[in-house]
Amino acid sequence: MFKNKTDVFFDLDHTLWDFEKNSALAFEKIFEKHQLDLNLEEFLLHYIPTNLKYWKLYRDEKISQEDLRYHRLKEVFDLMNKDVVDEMIHLLSHEYIHYLPQFNYLYEGAWEILDYLFPKYKLHIITNGFQTVQAGKLKNSNIEHFFQTITNSEMAGVKKPNPLIFEYALKKANATKSKSIMIGDSLEADIEGAINVGLDAIFFNEFNVSVDEKIHQVNHLMLLKEYL
Repeated sequence: MFKNKTDVFFDLDHTLWDFEKNSALAFEKIFEKHQLDLNLEEFLLHYIPTNLKYWKLYRDEKISQEDLRYHRLKEVFDLMNKDVVDEMIHLLSHEYIHYLPQFNYLYEGAWEILDYLFPKYKLHIITNGFQTVQAGKLKNSNIEHFFQTITNSEMAGVKKPNPLIFEYALKKANATKSKSIMIGDSLEADIEGAINVGLDAIFFNEFNVSVDEKIHQVNHLMLLKEYL
């Protein structure tokens, strides 16, 4: 369908890199390390939506990176009625960021679709994640070599869906809008952000949520072959 494309831009977390699975493994490790009496399943039930809430605040420039890392944990412990001192919360937050990139589960078909696209297109990453953490994820999951450029919000100075991060990534990749396409899991940050700056986009709709029929979408990464 998109036969004129030369450059494909991917989001990383929740698109290629299985954030929830790797996040659960990181928390399991640090809870065991510190012998915390916490039910991991119950913790994750609260953490997943809380993390998404704080990431939106961070994306909208309403909180700092430090606030994000502290308050997402503090709020979950409060919801679980667990009295965890600030010193421990800061320690857990630091260790979570340390261990998270050490787990490297990808979505089913991620490596295969990158291998399929690699000879045909120039591949790139645009992520709102932190630079050192995202670099570790790409390296440890053995997909770093597929990408010619990696743009993160720290180097761009803004976060998706701000048009400036897409402009930054396009310039870095020496790519044109008409010949580029964005693939990601966030309707607001990835898809609307890309469309608003003049890029085509494909929504990775893992959970088959209802979206405007005009939006191109796949619920499995290998289905990208139908478009590219």
